[in-house]
Amino acid sequence: MHRVMGAVLLGLGLLLAAAGPVSAASVKVTVNGTPITDVQIAQRIALMKLENRSGAQAAQDELINETLEMQEAKRLGFEVSESEVDGAVGQLAQQLRLSTSNLMKVLTNNGVGIATLRDRLRANLAWGKISRTAISARVTVSEADIDKEAKTKLTAANSYDYILKEVLFLTVKGGQSASQRTAQANQYRKSFAGCGSAVQLSLSYTDAAVRDVGRRHATQLPDALSEELSKLNVGGITKPRVVENGVSMLAVCSKEVSQDTSYIADNLRQTAGNGALKSEQDKYLAELKAKAQIVVN
Repeated sequence: MHRVMGAVLLGLGLLLAAAGPVSAASVKVTVNGTPITDVQIAQRIALMKLENRSGAQAAQDELINETLEMQEAKRLGFEVSESEVDGAVGQLAQQLRLSTSNLMKVLTNNGVGIATLRDRLRANLAWGKISRTAISARVTVSEADIDKEAKTKLTAANSYDYILKEVLFLTVKGGQSASQRTAQANQYRKSFAGCGSAVQLSLSYTDAAVRDVGRRHATQLPDALSEELSKLNVGGITKPRVVENGVSMLAVCSKEVSQDTSYIADNLRQTAGNGALKSEQDKYLAELKAKAQIVVN
């Protein structure tokens, strides 16, 4: 799914002329007896143009890969239902900030048959099922290497465990601007005397709220924020930061030295796992292709 969405998101806004009429279909490639026609290739080229990609060979290779993926899914007993494809189409439309009907209009207005997108999504869903079972079982990640690397990423700034409160000066439609709210937040900050009086102090301001963030390790926070927090003592508060719904500050209610690498290790594990999975996916597909009977007419 990610490779589909990323590619379509890249170039869907391009204005393209509709594809011209296509002649009667003729078989250009067979993959283990499954035909791929010139019509399918032409349609895939049209879809790829919407993604700012081009090339008949690239379109043909993509269709060969997807045919192999669908055949392997069938061999392993995986099915992709029409409702799953419907869901994938809806998810793609949502990612593109379009209704499903408008997505279909964009495709048809640019000479791309709806079946072309659905075929690609179906193959990607099938490949996802294969990846989560047969391929993921081949992935190994060294925990010793991850732990070792995680320890190298500990710094003086991210070696603390905090209990935090957030003080948020809300920006509401038709209300004060972010700069006005920032000025008020700075005024609050000058009067701040610790977490115990944070709520009482906020009552002096309109649309100001205090919430418990709870326990956070520095490695769970953005680097710039963990750097700023590391320089504060208990009872300190960060400088105002403009966020999506207002102006935010974090107050330090507790601070302890803690060289916890679990969060760093989780991120490294995910990154390493994703890289290893992609490598195994490429190998698996290459193996399928090596064993396949592919005839180009």
